[in-house]
Amino acid sequence: MESAQRPITPNNRAAPQRVGDWKTILRDLGVTPSHRMGQNFLVDRAVLAEIVAAAGVQPGQTIIEVGPGLGILTAALADAVGPEGWLVAVELDKRLAAYLQTTFAGFPHVRVIQNDILRTTPADLVGLAQYAVVANLPYQITSAAFRHFLEAAHPPTRMIVLIQREVGQRIVAAPPGMSILAIAVQFFARPRIVGTVPPEAFVPRPTVQSSVLALEVVPPPLPRAQWGGFFALVQAGFGAKRKQLHNSLMDRLRLPRGEIGALLDAARIDGMRRAQTLSIDEWLALHRVALDARISLEGAMGRRVGGGDAADA
Repeated sequence: MESAQRPITPNNRAAPQRVGDWKTILRDLGVTPSHRMGQNFLVDRAVLAEIVAAAGVQPGQTIIEVGPGLGILTAALADAVGPEGWLVAVELDKRLAAYLQTTFAGFPHVRVIQNDILRTTPADLVGLAQYAVVANLPYQITSAAFRHFLEAAHPPTRMIVLIQREVGQRIVAAPPGMSILAIAVQFFARPRIVGTVPPEAFVPRPTVQSSVLALEVVPPPLPRAQWGGFFALVQAGFGAKRKQLHNSLMDRLRLPRGEIGALLDAARIDGMRRAQTLSIDEWLALHRVALDARISLEGAMGRRVGGGDAADA
């Protein structure tokens, strides 16, 4: 097999260098970037080294890439893992997937799959191998994609995602700026923003800045059987963002004010605070108190925590 250090480009020609060239490829493929699908394709090579470095890609590593688009990042990742590694790129768009399958046909360590990433499990893609995720996530599926991987029976060791800067800032937030999305991610990982990507790095140009977000996945603080109750409690607390915590919990848990007050007192949390001011440790303390009091939390579950549009989280 030819060296993996050789540039991986369509038909082994020199890869396009100008944004206009990528637009030509899209036109030739009959692909009109869809706003509904969040199709903004990364085309700036200056961003690649930062993403690959943040992912800590080493020769022989296994990587799942979500949303490879035109394959510019795919090529860099394939070079980084080398022929002894394994790269699985999952692309929803059938035309782009076919283009990428042709592009990388000569590289056995690269597999391009046409599928919805939310409809396939990590184990389906890489078996039980340790793996990292690299993704250019559309805004519409940000929280769903995090949940898909972080809650998986076989989660990644690390995730490097390209997302809207505002969403990235919400994910790395600390009290008093917490949100359901921040808690849902930080329950499973230690997130940090490692860089900012300008709109001109994409085709078509988005209207907002993007961030490179690195997540170091850690063991969650509760066993899987208790995740539902914990996030139901969090959802109850955030049920009305402008309400004080004791009022939100009383409304969602359908418990008397005195009982809610006793729970908060036992957890040493002031009921006049608002949900966004609580740390994950405080939510865990409140959850322990609720379990000790045999409070049923599952009934508070409505919309799945962190589910749907990232703006809702």
